[in-house]
Amino acid sequence: MVDEENLHGGSFEEVLATVFESTDALLLVDPAGRTVEAVTTVTSAVAEPPAVRILTDDRVLKEVMDDFVVASTAADHVESGTLTIRTGTTAANTLLLTEESVWALVGVDDHVAALGSDRDGFVAAARDTYEGQWERAEPFKLRTPPLSRVRETLGEDIGQDTRADFDATLDALESTREATGEFDEVTLTLLVAAHNDVLLYDISKWGEDVGIASKATFSRTKTTLEEEGLIRTEKVPIDVGRPRLRLKLDEDQFEGATPAELAAVTLDRA
Repeated sequence: MVDEENLHGGSFEEVLATVFESTDALLLVDPAGRTVEAVTTVTSAVAEPPAVRILTDDRVLKEVMDDFVVASTAADHVESGTLTIRTGTTAANTLLLTEESVWALVGVDDHVAALGSDRDGFVAAARDTYEGQWERAEPFKLRTPPLSRVRETLGEDIGQDTRADFDATLDALESTREATGEFDEVTLTLLVAAHNDVLLYDISKWGEDVGIASKATFSRTKTTLEEEGLIRTEKVPIDVGRPRLRLKLDEDQFEGATPAELAAVTLDRA
């Protein structure tokens, strides 16, 4: 029995995890960015997540998907078929609709609650309304590549040591960035590349091919990092054409740099 039953938790993740356990499919209507982020987190953590559809305002999605980790994790779930996202007319409240119930989500400070109902008439009316909105809604196009593809190709194209540094630095960022905000994935990638003495040509070509950013963006960010004294470059002659540039961390700024230190620099520049 769900009717007039409340779910309580310290976070949206806790409440969503509870709902995930009881359904094979759900439609999330009008979530805030924090709730969208929670969906990507819980979907990653659950062994067999339900099929999730998100319907919300385009502005909300653009803002939350500006975060590389959220967007790339969402892209993984979209690619696997677990997550579908559309934009269009939304609701007055954040709603979770399953086959048999409707939940209204409310978050206040560090507490989240969901008020549920499984009354047949109410659930049917809600589903008719929002399924209709879903059918009329436009698909949301994610421009960020799946995180699994980023990691896999980084190891294959650049090197497993660089991938290990990337993963460790990303983990360090995830443990600290909630209080400090977003970060720039190009800066992160270049710092990790410099820590491993990777050629600018190689990392920027990989970054453009995988869909992180253009070669021009990598080049501009490299110049900025040089001007700030964080990295330096060494010319590497090649048989034909201009020398390539090898990225290196500036020894005056970094000595035996750890992933946590690289993460801190990345956040400071966000």
